Amino acid sequence: MTNMNILSASAHSRLPWLFGALIALAAIWLLADLSLLPTLVAWLPYLASGFLMNILISLLAMVGGTTLGVVLGIFELAPLKLVRYPVVFYVQVFRNAPHLVLIFATTYIFPFEIVVFGHYLPFPDWLKAVIGLAIPTSAYVAEITRGAIQSIATTQWEAAKGLGFSRLQALRWIILPQCARRSLPPWMNLFSSITMGTALASLVGVHELLHAATDASTAVRRLDFTVLAYVVVMTAFFVLCYPISSLTRRLERRLKV
Repeated sequence: MTNMNILSASAHSRLPWLFGALIALAAIWLLADLSLLPTLVAWLPYLASGFLMNILISLLAMVGGTTLGVVLGIFELAPLKLVRYPVVFYVQVFRNAPHLVLIFATTYIFPFEIVVFGHYLPFPDWLKAVIGLAIPTSAYVAEITRGAIQSIATTQWEAAKGLGFSRLQALRWIILPQCARRSLPPWMNLFSSITMGTALASLVGVHELLHAATDASTAVRRLDFTVLAYVVVMTAFFVLCYPISSLTRRLERRLKV
């Protein structure tokens, strides 16, 4: 194991303890002033409703981004330059675009209402945030897919051809199933990153956890409650994202073996 791997493993092993210390400090703060407890309990349903929005945005962004990204990753390897170059341009642009910029762009580019068969339907901000996060997700998944396909030995393609499979059939039934296994750890890391990035949606008025915590802080107007509310925000994201990160490292070790 290299020094970099040792440092990374050490940092990951200390992370739960550091976060546990943060939670302990918050608990001590809360116990020092028990008047905060009823106030926090009263605001928990409102905070939970915001966190459900975070989960919904992250799931929809990953589903949409993954679906588009797999197709783009295949097109990145297309022999025709007319197909490959626009896809490569898309991937390079949106892999390096700040997520906040994309969320703001989709919020103001798309209309607030859309007309369907003469009926005006609202186009909510949370759905625009989904699109804003699905765009970079698709770019990252495209690169993950491209790398996974290129990691498959060329003998797999040759064997499929020898069995009478067309190139598309070989991709569908032989190559992509192997790519799914190899792509899972980086995909899960991306899922964790996108989940944490959903907090940016609060800046465009989406009612999610950070927005709910800000509302609660503004209503209560106590510094100690404000600190406690943001500790709850960090705790919620930690509880959701840390198991994903731990499972990702476990899968990486298993697949490496």
